Amino acid sequence: MNRAGAHGRPVAGDVLRLASVSKVYDKTGIPVTALKSVNLSLAPGTFTAIMGPSGSGKSTLLHCASGLDQPSSGEVYIAGQQMTFGNETELTRFRRGRIGFVFQQFNLLPSLTVRQNITLPSRLEGKRVDRQRLEAVVERVDLLHRLDHHPAQLSGGEQQRVAIARALVSNPKIIFADEPTGALDTHRAAEVLDLFDQAVREFGQTVIMVTHDPIAASHADLVLFLVDGQIVDEMARPNPATVAEEMARLGEEVARRHARSES
Repeated sequence: MNRAGAHGRPVAGDVLRLASVSKVYDKTGIPVTALKSVNLSLAPGTFTAIMGPSGSGKSTLLHCASGLDQPSSGEVYIAGQQMTFGNETELTRFRRGRIGFVFQQFNLLPSLTVRQNITLPSRLEGKRVDRQRLEAVVERVDLLHRLDHHPAQLSGGEQQRVAIARALVSNPKIIFADEPTGALDTHRAAEVLDLFDQAVREFGQTVIMVTHDPIAASHADLVLFLVDGQIVDEMARPNPATVAEEMARLGEEVARRHARSES
């Protein structure tokens, strides 16, 4: 099960733990706090969605948890090992084999075939590609007939399936997904979410997804809600209606808070 929230107590076997993680940006000389002492613990083999009003810190949380951005303070642990932010080479080495990424814009290399894009992380790591796992994953994402095609020859939904297969084949501890269905129509989005479900249930992956869509969030085991850089609520066994209601409530709360601060 998932263990998350304000307490952030360390639990043996957690695949992800954030301990008092904060992030402050100061690009214009005026500090802006994007995350405020976030504590979070998640178990392996789970699917967690992160939601919140615009500017709540969703993507910042995902970026700090995945090593794409360095927290201003606090610690990040992946499968019990602390992520170090010494230099980019060390950080890249740490992420390989532990972390997979799926983004809204797919991030495929146009000069490579589908097969080459999927196996690229393993080859960069100097690992032999597990052909049995590759075949199983490619069959699951229905890309066997597309392996020798290039990204430009694929639909948006197919390109996103390639990105998911790439994340699955290297067998990372966690797959981080940032608005993975944002550029897809309803049918293709449902296909992608079903693939995440399969990744968790059949491959034992852990998926953490930032989304603004209550329907997408309803596929998760747990939804975490952020406001002003803090986890303010969580919802187990979500459904689209209850997620939408909570998002509306939080949006109204933020609007009232801003109105008071401006008065």
